[in-house]
Amino acid sequence: MAQLHKRFSDEQVIFLLQAYEQGLMTREEIQDTLDISRSRFFVLWKEYREDPGSFSISYQRTTPKKISPESEEAIEYELMREKDLINDPEIPISGYNYSAIRDRLRKQGIKVSVNTIIDRAKKLGCHKPRKKKKAHDRKVITESIGALVQHDGSTHRWSPFAEKKWTLITSIDDYSRLILFAGFFSGETTWAHIQAAKAVFVSFGLPLRYYVDSLRVFRFVQGRDSYWRKHVLETDDVDTQWGKMMRLLGVEVIFALSPQAKGKIERPYRWMQDRIIRTCALENLGELSEVREVLEEELDRYNNHQVHSTTGEIPRIRFERALAEGNSLIRPFSLPEPYTSPDDVFCLREKRRVNSYSRISLFGHDIQVPNTPLHKYVDIHLVPDPEKNSMNIRIWWNSAMVHSLTLPLKGFRIHL
Repeated sequence: MAQLHKRFSDEQVIFLLQAYEQGLMTREEIQDTLDISRSRFFVLWKEYREDPGSFSISYQRTTPKKISPESEEAIEYELMREKDLINDPEIPISGYNYSAIRDRLRKQGIKVSVNTIIDRAKKLGCHKPRKKKKAHDRKVITESIGALVQHDGSTHRWSPFAEKKWTLITSIDDYSRLILFAGFFSGETTWAHIQAAKAVFVSFGLPLRYYVDSLRVFRFVQGRDSYWRKHVLETDDVDTQWGKMMRLLGVEVIFALSPQAKGKIERPYRWMQDRIIRTCALENLGELSEVREVLEEELDRYNNHQVHSTTGEIPRIRFERALAEGNSLIRPFSLPEPYTSPDDVFCLREKRRVNSYSRISLFGHDIQVPNTPLHKYVDIHLVPDPEKNSMNIRIWWNSAMVHSLTLPLKGFRIHL
C-alpha cells in the first residue's frame, strides 16, 4: 500500500484529527479511514497537538552531508597504506580491514561509515570480496559467567619490525565473551600458562571449568609424548605441572578434541592478530613494550566498547550485569591449606628423596634439608624469576615448609 502522504493531503488528515479532538470521530474510525495502526495514529496525534500550525505528513528527504575533500584524501591515504600491507609478502595480512580504517580515521576526527570506506575502496581498487567460510557454531553454551573459561596460546611474529616471535596467551569467559586475560610471553611454556592462570584467578576468582587444547603443557598424550616401545603410560597417566595447579585449586579441565572446537577463542585471536599487526606495521612498532601497548588498546576496545556479534552486548557490561544479578559460578580465590603464599600454588613442582646425609639433589645442586626424616620424599616448589635470573625454592614436608632458598636460574631443566 502507498505511503500515507501519497494517499492523503495535509488538510485531509488535519480535518480528521480536529474531528477526533472535538469528539466527532473515534480513534478507530480515523485508523480505518487512514488505514494506519494504533501506534501510527498516536504519533500523528502527538505531532498535531504539539504544533497544529506546522503539522504536515509530507515526507522530508534529507540530503546526505557531503564528505570534505580533506576527509576524502585521508580515506584514500589509509586505503593505500592498507594496500601496501597486503602486497608486502613479509606481513601475514591478506585482506582489507575497513573497520580498522574507520577506527584510525576516528582518531583523526574523521567520522565516516564502513560502507563509505568500502565504496571508496572499490573505486580505488582496494577491495577484495570476502571468501565464503564454512558455517560454525557461535552459540553461547553456558548460562553463567565462570561456568567455562576458554584458554589458549598463539605464537606469531606480531610485528614486521620484531626480531622474533612472541606468544599471546588469552583466557575468555564463554558466557560474557569477556577476555579475562591477554598477555605476551617470550614462548608458550608451562610457566607462561601458569602465570596467565594466576592473573585470571587473582583478578576474577576461580571458574568452574577451563577449556584447553591438548598441548603438552596441559596434557600427556601417549604416543606423542612417550618414546617407549612398550606402552607403560597411557594418556593422562602423567600429571602435568599446569594440571597439578588446576587440581589443587579445584578447577576442572576439559580438553578440546579439535581446533574447530575452540572456535570461540580462535576468532578473538584472529581479530587481535589482524589489528595488532596492522597497527605495528603502520606505526613502525617493533619493541615488545610498544606491542603490549597496542594489545592493551585493542583489549579495551574489545571488552569495553565493541558489541559482540554473538551476544549482541558489550562483553564487560554483560559480565558485570551477570555478576550483579548473582548469575555467576566464580568462587573467590583463596589459598588452599596449608599454604600461606601464592608461590606455593602458582609454581613448578618436583619431588626428591632425602638421602642419608639430610640432603637432596636438584638439577645438579646439592641442598641441605633440615628438620626432615631421612629417606622421606619432600615436595619442592619452584618459582622462577627470569628477570632476576633466579630460582626461588620452597621445600615442604608433612604440610610444613622446612626450607627455602634462592639459586641461579641456569641449569634448571624445566619448561620455562
